[in-house]
Amino acid sequence: MECTHDCSSCSEKCSSREIPKEKLNDLSSVKKVIAVISGKGGVGKSLVTSLLAVAMNRRGFKSAVLDADVTGPSIPTIFGVKDKAVGNDFGLLPNTTKTGIDVMSINMLLENETDPVIWRGPVIAGTVKQFWSDVIWKDVDYMFVDMPPGTGDVPLTVFQSLPVDGIVIVTSPQELVSMIVTKAVKMAEMMNIPIIGLVENMSYYECPDCKSRHSIYGESNIEKIAKEHNIKVLSKLPIDPDLAKCCDTGTLELYSKDLLETAADTIEKL
Repeated sequence: MECTHDCSSCSEKCSSREIPKEKLNDLSSVKKVIAVISGKGGVGKSLVTSLLAVAMNRRGFKSAVLDADVTGPSIPTIFGVKDKAVGNDFGLLPNTTKTGIDVMSINMLLENETDPVIWRGPVIAGTVKQFWSDVIWKDVDYMFVDMPPGTGDVPLTVFQSLPVDGIVIVTSPQELVSMIVTKAVKMAEMMNIPIIGLVENMSYYECPDCKSRHSIYGESNIEKIAKEHNIKVLSKLPIDPDLAKCCDTGTLELYSKDLLETAADTIEKL
């Protein structure tokens, strides 16, 4: 009776929510879709997305990353992918990383990777849907969708248009973040998307000499947040200069530490 036509702020299960899923390219095959989200920017969402793709790839599965963060794409840099995407009569072809992970990002379509994407929300959301429907994703076991921060147009589009099997929420130790995480959790619940668990980034720094751990950004609140929402803590990631260097140089696949083993175990059991 009082519908605002804004499903992102409504928990009613009405016919307006029954939006048909976007169809995959006829040559594509994707078994599981995992969205990686955060309530705010700068917490390491793209890092976690990339680490999960690498983790599942190392287990022998075919991984892919759909970079839905159209205005702030960082996936190509993390993997060192510099080639432009090409297409044929059947669709757009993703680029492949050194270890065989398929990747599609807006930076692969821009003339210069530093060109800003100054588009309205609906155009950005339409681009993300095209990354799903127009790209030829061959024999993908696990696709990880790197979402933009917040609960706006693109997350809503992904949740409504893609067959998302679960989400991983990325956070950091600051007290402020707990409120923002709650927003992301509530959005997932309203959209009926299963929450796989929480990953806390920048949780601590381990001294390379004495091995003591220091909470640079304050004491962790992730256990409290997880208990409040009855969800699982998947991992607490350290501040690691070696990991940062791998991301900056596009060599993440050479990073040897397995920081997301529990998360990978959980995803594999989906």
